[in-house]
Amino acid sequence: MLSVCSFPQVKLKIGDKAPNFLLQDAFGNSYKLSSYIGKSPVVIYFYPKAGSSGCTKQACAIRDDWNKFEKNNIKVFGISTDTKEDIKKFVEDYNLNFPLLSDEDKKVTEQYSVLKENGTAKRVTFIIDKEGKIADILEVKEIDSHADYVFNATIKLNSKSQKTNSK
Repeated sequence: MLSVCSFPQVKLKIGDKAPNFLLQDAFGNSYKLSSYIGKSPVVIYFYPKAGSSGCTKQACAIRDDWNKFEKNNIKVFGISTDTKEDIKKFVEDYNLNFPLLSDEDKKVTEQYSVLKENGTAKRVTFIIDKEGKIADILEVKEIDSHADYVFNATIKLNSKSQKTNSK
């Protein structure tokens, strides 16, 4: 007799190795977390629903601050369980200039332990250091300050790693 088991989600914590992923954006471009390890810090923010008011506000704040992220070599990815079509509309409607990735099969959302019972992602952000370890986890409550918090936390992380490397 065969039985099907489901394994409980393991809650990730600071210091854990970030689970690798390979996802596509709305335009068919593939992004793999491991491609950025050793090169730059990565911000992965999970959001519930493309085009909803909170998600729009959050994405537009990152868009508006994009030059700061890019100038400091910080990679940012938004991930939701939306279809590529829904994400494409969201990107085009709001001129979003960074990759929003579709996790339609919910595997990555499950790996990061942020899948809600309704099938959408919790609003959680992971800051991954250059070594691929989770440096910070933010359960987003204040959408208005999300982009600033993430930028400042990543800059601190960068300066900390530069001090360590120069010793």
